[in-house]
Amino acid sequence: MASASSGPSAVGVSSVDPGVSSGASSSGFNFLCCGVNRKRASGIKRPMAPEVPCSSGMPIKKIGHRSVDSSGETTYKKTTSSALKGAIQLGITHTVGSLSTKPERDVLMQDFYVVESIFFPSEGSNLTPAHHYNDFRFKTYAPVAFRYFRELFGIRPDDYLYSLCSEPLIELCSSGASGSLFYVSSDDEFIIKTVQHKEAEFLQKLLPGYYMNLNQNPRTLLPKFYGLYCVQAGGKNIRIVVMNNLLPRSVKMHIKYDLKGSTYKRRASQKEREKPLPTFKDLDFLQDISDGLFLDADMYNALCKTLQRDCLVLQSFKIMDYSLLMSIHNIDYAQREPLGNEAQHSVDTRRPAPQKALYSTAMESIQGEARRGGTMETDDYMGGIPARNSKGERLLLYIGIIDILQSYRFIKKLEHSWKALVHDGDTVSVHRPGFYAERFQRFMCNTVFKKIPLKPSPSKKFRSGSSFSRRSGPSSNSCVTYQPSVSGEHKAQVTTKAEVEPGVHFGRPDVLPQTPPLEKISEVSTIPDPYLSPVVGETLQMLTTSSTLLEKLEVEDS
Repeated sequence: MASASSGPSAVGVSSVDPGVSSGASSSGFNFLCCGVNRKRASGIKRPMAPEVPCSSGMPIKKIGHRSVDSSGETTYKKTTSSALKGAIQLGITHTVGSLSTKPERDVLMQDFYVVESIFFPSEGSNLTPAHHYNDFRFKTYAPVAFRYFRELFGIRPDDYLYSLCSEPLIELCSSGASGSLFYVSSDDEFIIKTVQHKEAEFLQKLLPGYYMNLNQNPRTLLPKFYGLYCVQAGGKNIRIVVMNNLLPRSVKMHIKYDLKGSTYKRRASQKEREKPLPTFKDLDFLQDISDGLFLDADMYNALCKTLQRDCLVLQSFKIMDYSLLMSIHNIDYAQREPLGNEAQHSVDTRRPAPQKALYSTAMESIQGEARRGGTMETDDYMGGIPARNSKGERLLLYIGIIDILQSYRFIKKLEHSWKALVHDGDTVSVHRPGFYAERFQRFMCNTVFKKIPLKPSPSKKFRSGSSFSRRSGPSSNSCVTYQPSVSGEHKAQVTTKAEVEPGVHFGRPDVLPQTPPLEKISEVSTIPDPYLSPVVGETLQMLTTSSTLLEKLEVEDS
């Protein structure tokens, strides 16, 4: 690793790409530096909540490398959040600008291992602008490969720069258990997350397989990685990854879950529950939504198919301990909510501006085979997957698989072995990748998501009801009333009571009624059925008379 203490002239590009030029300039892109506010040609921009300190007035607290002081200022590895945000925007502006000067070509295997580096002195240089932060070095991993990923999702370089660098990044209060920092772009397009050294290293190794998977299946619930960078400041390496934003801030979320399919210690802590929007876990879901969430049949099949493919990919990379992040917007509850502080977002909540990246919403991510609608009545899904709860309330689900940068290495094997000695090994979250994928998929498709029961069509009801009524005797609770066919307008009328005999699958023409016992058949056959048609009744009466005459003739002959 190059040291951040290098002189101002230390501009390094370590690359195995013969087409990379160390003197590439980023001229023409400096207008996109942090703090420059300009409008798009369309001029329409969603109003966003202003950035506020996450913990103003709270005492110093630290989670991992993240700490918050009494004034509410967040630091990560001894670098303030404001300095980190500025360094990220300056670095991305330069690296995307220099990349635009290189001709487009196919991605080669060596492109996955390229690392470009440039030094940003505070007084500026012939390649970098002056800034009011401390000196830092910015590294870009696999720039050509990530450019291909962005193009695959329809993200143009100017849109990427505008989203990330035109306005200050907004820090999210949620840091997660690892103490990572999360930033969101001002237009809700992208999430920037700090990752640990091992996670960044694993993502680098994952890139060739990730490239192959995206070529085969761009519609996926897996994270969509748009860039991997490193900021070297104060002798520390801060690695960040740019991903798609799963939860748009313009849509109010009413409840959020982090689901693994595990039950060991999978309940939100009391501290977590005190947050404005806590992240609940598996045991909370089983308690709160025990009946599951109901989806249209086509939507359910598309979702489960996507989960199956994604789990297979993760299993092949020996990845486990990932989660399904699910945030729920309750449409009916939102309509009943009083117009208070949310009044200013009422228009945005109903119709937020569409995200620019392809396959970035939950609806786009589940293969696209699901037809929009089905039994759902809403036409505007705002990127969410339509569903219902057991009360029949209309919901929008925003889902995605997160935390996939966990490989089943030796330390994880030890962790599972130790937990399995104390608890049931099949209930802990750290497990073998194959078992973890199977359990994860089974939990999602059997417990969390379920099909909405299909209602039989009226024509099927009539056919099954009328055929059943003709087969059943007077003990049945259904009856068929025949009227003389005077004209073509007179047809058979079917009236059915609410309760039907046990064993009868009413409304299911593919299931035959239960065959009655022989005793009942004999009883019914000796008693004329008043519900039969006059023609059938006369025929039975003639057969009975004939059998009586035959018996008399046999007696006379004897």
